[in-house]
Amino acid sequence: MDWSSIAGLLIALLGILAGQAVEGSSIWSLFQLAPFLIVVFGTLGAVLLQSKPETFIDGLRKLRTIFVMPYDDHPELSTRISAWSTIAKKEGALSLETYREQETDPFILKGLQLLMDGFPAETIREICLNDLHEYEIRQRNAIKIWDSAGGYAPTIGILAAVMGLMHVMEKLTDPSLIGAGIAVAFVATIYGVGLANLFFIPVATKLKAHTQAEVRKYEMVIESISRIAAGENTVIVQERLASYQR
Repeated sequence: MDWSSIAGLLIALLGILAGQAVEGSSIWSLFQLAPFLIVVFGTLGAVLLQSKPETFIDGLRKLRTIFVMPYDDHPELSTRISAWSTIAKKEGALSLETYREQETDPFILKGLQLLMDGFPAETIREICLNDLHEYEIRQRNAIKIWDSAGGYAPTIGILAAVMGLMHVMEKLTDPSLIGAGIAVAFVATIYGVGLANLFFIPVATKLKAHTQAEVRKYEMVIESISRIAAGENTVIVQERLASYQR
Protein backbone atom coordinates (compact mmCIF):
# COMPACT_ATOMS: atom_id res chain seq x y z
CA MET A 1 0.00 0.00 0.00
CA ASP A 2 1.07 3.57 -0.69
CA TRP A 3 0.46 5.00 2.77
CA SER A 4 1.44 8.53 1.73
CA SER A 5 -1.57 8.70 -0.62
CA ILE A 6 -3.96 7.33 1.99
CA ALA A 7 -2.54 9.55 4.75
CA GLY A 8 -2.57 12.65 2.53
CA LEU A 9 -6.20 12.16 1.56
CA LEU A 10 -7.29 11.50 5.16
CA ILE A 11 -5.36 14.50 6.51
CA ALA A 12 -6.94 16.79 3.91
CA LEU A 13 -10.46 15.56 4.69
CA LEU A 14 -9.94 15.69 8.46
CA GLY A 15 -8.51 19.20 8.16
CA ILE A 16 -11.63 20.42 6.37
CA LEU A 17 -14.00 18.75 8.82
CA ALA A 18 -12.02 19.97 11.83
CA GLY A 19 -12.00 23.53 10.49
CA GLN A 20 -15.75 23.37 9.98
CA ALA A 21 -16.23 22.15 13.55
CA VAL A 22 -13.93 24.83 15.01
CA GLU A 23 -15.99 27.50 13.29
CA GLY A 24 -18.98 26.18 15.21
CA SER A 25 -20.79 24.88 12.16
CA SER A 26 -22.15 21.38 11.75
CA ILE A 27 -19.88 19.14 9.70
CA TRP A 28 -23.03 17.53 8.28
CA SER A 29 -23.77 20.74 6.42
CA LEU A 30 -20.88 19.85 4.12
CA PHE A 31 -22.60 16.66 3.01
CA GLN A 32 -25.13 17.63 0.37
CA LEU A 33 -26.19 15.07 -2.23
CA ALA A 34 -27.47 17.39 -4.96
CA PRO A 35 -24.32 19.52 -5.42
CA PHE A 36 -22.16 16.41 -5.08
CA LEU A 37 -24.01 14.69 -7.93
CA ILE A 38 -23.80 17.79 -10.13
CA VAL A 39 -20.06 18.28 -9.59
CA VAL A 40 -19.05 14.63 -9.84
CA PHE A 41 -21.18 13.64 -12.81
CA GLY A 42 -20.75 16.98 -14.55
CA THR A 43 -16.97 16.64 -14.32
CA LEU A 44 -17.17 12.99 -15.39
CA GLY A 45 -19.24 13.90 -18.43
CA ALA A 46 -16.93 16.72 -19.49
CA VAL A 47 -13.84 14.51 -19.22
CA LEU A 48 -15.52 11.68 -21.10
CA LEU A 49 -16.60 14.08 -23.83
CA GLN A 50 -13.01 15.14 -24.52
CA SER A 51 -11.48 11.65 -24.30
CA LYS A 52 -11.46 8.48 -26.33
CA PRO A 53 -13.29 5.68 -24.48
CA GLU A 54 -10.16 3.50 -24.22
CA THR A 55 -8.10 6.44 -22.95
CA PHE A 56 -10.76 7.25 -20.35
CA ILE A 57 -10.84 3.63 -19.14
CA ASP A 58 -7.03 3.46 -18.98
CA GLY A 59 -7.02 6.60 -16.87
CA LEU A 60 -9.54 5.14 -14.43
CA ARG A 61 -7.54 1.92 -14.15
CA LYS A 62 -4.47 3.91 -13.18
CA LEU A 63 -6.21 5.13 -10.03
CA ARG A 64 -5.33 1.83 -8.35
CA THR A 65 -1.61 2.63 -8.53
CA ILE A 66 -2.18 5.72 -6.39
CA PHE A 67 -3.02 3.56 -3.39
CA VAL A 68 -1.01 0.43 -4.27
CA MET A 69 2.63 1.38 -4.74
CA PRO A 70 4.11 -0.08 -7.98
CA TYR A 71 6.81 -2.62 -7.26
CA ASP A 72 10.32 -1.26 -7.82
CA ASP A 73 12.18 -4.02 -9.66
CA HIS A 74 15.20 -1.91 -10.67
CA PRO A 75 17.71 -3.86 -8.51
CA GLU A 76 16.53 -7.25 -9.78
CA LEU A 77 16.36 -5.99 -13.36
CA SER A 78 19.91 -4.62 -13.13
CA THR A 79 21.12 -8.02 -11.91
CA ARG A 80 19.40 -9.79 -14.80
CA ILE A 81 20.83 -7.35 -17.35
CA SER A 82 24.34 -7.90 -15.96
CA ALA A 83 23.80 -11.64 -16.42
CA TRP A 84 22.66 -11.08 -20.02
CA SER A 85 25.77 -9.07 -20.74
CA THR A 86 28.07 -11.72 -19.30
CA ILE A 87 26.37 -14.61 -21.13
CA ALA A 88 26.16 -12.73 -24.44
CA LYS A 89 29.85 -11.82 -24.22
CA LYS A 90 30.90 -15.41 -23.54
CA GLU A 91 28.44 -17.49 -25.54
CA GLY A 92 26.75 -15.10 -27.97
CA ALA A 93 23.34 -13.44 -28.03
CA LEU A 94 21.50 -16.59 -29.07
CA SER A 95 22.33 -18.14 -25.72
CA LEU A 96 19.93 -15.66 -24.10
CA GLU A 97 16.89 -17.66 -25.20
CA THR A 98 16.47 -19.19 -21.74
CA TYR A 99 16.59 -15.75 -20.14
CA ARG A 100 14.12 -14.33 -22.64
CA GLU A 101 11.59 -17.05 -21.76
CA GLN A 102 11.75 -15.96 -18.13
CA GLU A 103 10.70 -12.39 -18.90
CA THR A 104 7.05 -11.29 -18.91
CA ASP A 105 7.34 -7.60 -19.81
CA PRO A 106 6.53 -7.20 -23.55
CA PHE A 107 8.95 -4.29 -23.90
CA ILE A 108 11.88 -6.23 -22.44
CA LEU A 109 10.93 -9.31 -24.46
CA LYS A 110 11.07 -7.32 -27.69
CA GLY A 111 14.44 -5.82 -26.83
CA LEU A 112 15.93 -9.23 -26.08
CA GLN A 113 14.45 -10.69 -29.25
CA LEU A 114 16.01 -7.93 -31.34
CA LEU A 115 19.33 -8.60 -29.63
CA MET A 116 19.08 -12.34 -30.31
CA ASP A 117 18.13 -11.69 -33.94
CA GLY A 118 21.43 -9.91 -34.42
CA PHE A 119 20.21 -6.40 -35.12
CA PRO A 120 22.84 -3.63 -34.82
CA ALA A 121 22.91 -1.59 -31.63
CA GLU A 122 21.65 1.59 -33.29
CA THR A 123 18.74 -0.24 -34.91
CA ILE A 124 17.74 -1.78 -31.58
CA ARG A 125 17.95 1.62 -29.90
CA GLU A 126 15.89 3.29 -32.63
CA ILE A 127 13.13 0.65 -32.64
CA CYS A 128 12.87 0.47 -28.87
CA LEU A 129 12.95 4.23 -28.34
CA ASN A 130 10.15 4.62 -30.87
CA ASP A 131 8.07 2.02 -29.00
CA LEU A 132 8.86 3.75 -25.72
CA HIS A 133 7.82 7.12 -27.14
CA GLU A 134 4.45 5.73 -28.25
CA TYR A 135 3.98 4.02 -24.89
CA GLU A 136 4.72 7.24 -23.02
CA ILE A 137 2.21 9.15 -25.14
CA ARG A 138 -0.51 6.61 -24.31
CA GLN A 139 0.28 6.79 -20.61
CA ARG A 140 0.28 10.58 -20.52
CA ASN A 141 -2.99 10.75 -22.45
CA ALA A 142 -4.56 8.44 -19.85
CA ILE A 143 -3.20 10.60 -17.01
CA LYS A 144 -4.55 13.72 -18.71
CA ILE A 145 -8.10 12.79 -17.75
CA TRP A 146 -7.22 13.53 -14.11
CA ASP A 147 -5.59 16.83 -15.03
CA SER A 148 -8.68 17.72 -17.04
CA ALA A 149 -10.98 16.76 -14.16
CA GLY A 150 -8.98 19.12 -11.97
CA GLY A 151 -9.64 21.89 -14.45
CA TYR A 152 -13.34 21.22 -14.97
CA ALA A 153 -14.42 20.51 -11.37
CA PRO A 154 -14.18 24.11 -10.01
CA THR A 155 -16.18 25.45 -12.95
CA ILE A 156 -18.82 22.74 -12.56
CA GLY A 157 -18.90 23.63 -8.86
CA ILE A 158 -19.69 27.25 -9.73
CA LEU A 159 -22.39 26.05 -12.13
CA ALA A 160 -23.94 23.96 -9.34
CA ALA A 161 -23.75 26.95 -6.97
CA VAL A 162 -25.58 29.15 -9.47
CA MET A 163 -28.24 26.47 -9.88
CA GLY A 164 -28.60 26.37 -6.10
CA LEU A 165 -28.97 30.16 -5.93
CA MET A 166 -31.64 29.99 -8.63
CA HIS A 167 -33.47 27.52 -6.44
CA VAL A 168 -33.15 29.91 -3.49
CA MET A 169 -34.56 32.80 -5.55
CA GLU A 170 -37.68 30.74 -6.14
CA LYS A 171 -38.26 30.73 -2.37
CA LEU A 172 -37.92 34.44 -1.62
CA THR A 173 -41.43 34.45 -0.24
CA ASP A 174 -40.17 32.35 2.69
CA PRO A 175 -37.17 34.18 4.25
CA SER A 176 -36.54 31.32 6.69
CA LEU A 177 -35.35 29.12 3.83
CA ILE A 178 -33.01 31.63 2.19
CA GLY A 179 -29.99 31.25 4.51
CA ALA A 180 -29.96 27.48 4.43
CA GLY A 181 -30.47 27.48 0.68
CA ILE A 182 -27.52 29.81 0.07
CA ALA A 183 -25.32 27.66 2.32
CA VAL A 184 -26.20 24.54 0.33
CA ALA A 185 -25.48 26.40 -2.92
CA PHE A 186 -21.96 27.32 -1.82
CA VAL A 187 -21.24 23.74 -0.76
CA ALA A 188 -21.16 22.99 -4.48
CA THR A 189 -18.22 25.38 -4.88
CA ILE A 190 -16.46 23.61 -2.03
CA TYR A 191 -16.96 20.29 -3.78
CA GLY A 192 -15.62 21.60 -7.08
CA VAL A 193 -12.53 23.32 -5.69
CA GLY A 194 -11.93 20.62 -3.10
CA LEU A 195 -12.09 17.68 -5.50
CA ALA A 196 -9.84 19.48 -7.97
CA ASN A 197 -7.11 20.49 -5.53
CA LEU A 198 -7.29 17.69 -2.99
CA PHE A 199 -7.82 14.75 -5.32
CA PHE A 200 -7.84 15.18 -9.12
CA ILE A 201 -4.68 17.28 -9.53
CA PRO A 202 -2.63 15.40 -6.87
CA VAL A 203 -3.63 12.09 -8.51
CA ALA A 204 -2.46 13.37 -11.92
CA THR A 205 0.84 14.58 -10.46
CA LYS A 206 1.54 11.27 -8.75
CA LEU A 207 0.67 9.27 -11.86
CA LYS A 208 3.09 11.41 -13.87
CA ALA A 209 5.84 10.54 -11.38
CA HIS A 210 5.03 6.84 -11.77
CA THR A 211 5.17 7.12 -15.55
CA GLN A 212 8.47 9.00 -15.41
CA ALA A 213 10.00 6.25 -13.25
CA GLU A 214 8.69 3.58 -15.63
CA VAL A 215 10.06 5.37 -18.69
CA ARG A 216 13.44 5.73 -17.01
CA LYS A 217 13.48 2.00 -16.30
CA TYR A 218 12.81 1.21 -19.96
CA GLU A 219 15.47 3.70 -21.02
CA MET A 220 17.89 1.72 -18.85
CA VAL A 221 16.84 -1.48 -20.62
CA ILE A 222 17.26 0.08 -24.07
CA GLU A 223 20.68 1.51 -23.25
CA SER A 224 21.88 -1.77 -21.78
CA ILE A 225 20.65 -4.01 -24.60
CA SER A 226 22.11 -1.63 -27.17
CA ARG A 227 25.51 -1.74 -25.45
CA ILE A 228 25.36 -5.53 -25.23
CA ALA A 229 24.58 -5.63 -28.97
CA ALA A 230 27.58 -3.35 -29.58
CA GLY A 231 29.76 -5.89 -27.78
CA GLU A 232 30.83 -3.57 -24.99
CA ASN A 233 32.50 -4.92 -21.88
CA THR A 234 30.25 -6.13 -19.08
CA VAL A 235 31.91 -3.70 -16.67
CA ILE A 236 30.84 -0.76 -18.84
CA VAL A 237 27.29 -2.10 -18.99
CA GLN A 238 27.26 -2.42 -15.20
CA GLU A 239 28.54 1.11 -14.78
CA ARG A 240 25.76 2.42 -16.96
CA LEU A 241 23.25 0.42 -14.93
CA ALA A 242 24.63 1.93 -11.73
CA SER A 243 24.12 5.44 -13.10
CA TYR A 244 20.40 4.77 -13.44
CA GLN A 245 20.19 3.84 -9.76
CA ARG A 246 21.56 7.16 -8.55
